[in-house]
Amino acid sequence: MNQDQIQAFINVGEPFVEGTIAAALVALWLLVLAMHLARPYMLATLQKFTLRLAADLWWIIYVALRDILLVQVFLGSFIFFYPDVVRADDLPITGSLAAVCAFAVLVLKLTTKGDADPRGFRLQTILLGIGSVLYIVPYVLGVQVTTIGGGAASQLAALLDSSQNTNVSLPLAYLSAVLVGLLGLYAVIYNLRLADVRRPQPR
Repeated sequence: MNQDQIQAFINVGEPFVEGTIAAALVALWLLVLAMHLARPYMLATLQKFTLRLAADLWWIIYVALRDILLVQVFLGSFIFFYPDVVRADDLPITGSLAAVCAFAVLVLKLTTKGDADPRGFRLQTILLGIGSVLYIVPYVLGVQVTTIGGGAASQLAALLDSSQNTNVSLPLAYLSAVLVGLLGLYAVIYNLRLADVRRPQPR
């Protein structure tokens, strides 16, 4: 393959991969929200196990799947922090804010007692609900209606599609990157302070 063919392959392949990630994030957001809201059912099922080992495995698998899916949502949402991708591809305009919500939930899991903290759990539920709405609604009503075209559909797509409304999508991408950076800095400071508190004191 010559240089022109390689460049053409990249030009075609890159939007395809980014579009696939954007579509997969819809399912991932739904799965994350469903797994989070399934906690009462998981706890009720936990009481039915007669073996402690089986109960522990059930809970460990549930928590691991729930949190791994959330990490995958945030990692997939990294495409919203690249201005050239936001400008060029058909993406939900508030997808970057949804990524901030996902990362905020991860930080809450780190800095609170997790499921043992009712207030933290409620806040996680609210953030996941907001994040899923911020992603799924503009994806369905904005990105998907670009294939319909005409009339109100085109106007809706122009409003909710990142590539057609760069005056809003790009500032949101920059703002979201700053918010994620601040949350990450807070998480690092929290970890450093926690490590300092737990450091054994010399006798």
